[in-house]
Amino acid sequence: MADQSDVETALAALVSAALYPNGTGADSVPGMPCRIYRGWPNPTALDADLAAGRINVTIFAGEAATELTTRYPEEWEVSPVVPTLTATVSGISVAFAGSADAGQAAGLLVDGKPYAYRAVANDTPALVAANLAALVRADSIVTLSGAILTIPGAGDLLARVVADAPAMREIRRQRQNFRLTCWCPTPASRDAAAVAIDTAFAAMNFITLADTSVARIRYAASTVFDQSQDASLYRRDLLYNVEYATTVVASQTSMLFGVLALNSQNLTA
Repeated sequence: MADQSDVETALAALVSAALYPNGTGADSVPGMPCRIYRGWPNPTALDADLAAGRINVTIFAGEAATELTTRYPEEWEVSPVVPTLTATVSGISVAFAGSADAGQAAGLLVDGKPYAYRAVANDTPALVAANLAALVRADSIVTLSGAILTIPGAGDLLARVVADAPAMREIRRQRQNFRLTCWCPTPASRDAAAVAIDTAFAAMNFITLADTSVARIRYAASTVFDQSQDASLYRRDLLYNVEYATTVVASQTSMLFGVLALNSQNLTA
């Protein structure tokens, strides 16, 4: 689920990308080393960094109260997953291949009757074929050769593989301010850092959070602090308004064959 901490983490990553467009192995845009982190800086550590010519950029939630903006129906959104295991039918034989990862289900529909096996850790295509063969043998003759099973006499043979799909449901939505503060040793470094961040963020309307949900981001304000009592500190705050969702995530199984008729009763498989 998305949380305030997820928003702060995403903002920190975006700040890093803005200040180090060529990666942290190259020079920063201001030309000084930059520390980027969540929360308020430690005064002693900050003083040491400023004296050494290092910039600090902090990210934390603003003082304004969070506003609830929930307005969408609570519906599950499913992201389909392509199975890594395959099943290929050739006449009366089925050949399994690929990777039999956990979270997948393989099924056979033999003359209208379904059989299904759910893969577990360390399974192989051959093990999947063997487990399905054991199920089918309760009703039909089956021969097995590695990852290929054959059902002599099968009139209608269908094989499918599906994978569990991640699903997400939004249960709350909120709008919150986040403050990005540039703590810099010189006015020039402050301006360079703040401009690089603000320019990068100005091109963004949405940001992606760790749970893959998308948050709306908008510029709110900017403030400069040149405090005469500390001549080595030059500070600029950038305030952004972020609307994000609180979500729950689940894994949903996928249907193999749909609703079938068996002995005058409907069966879901």
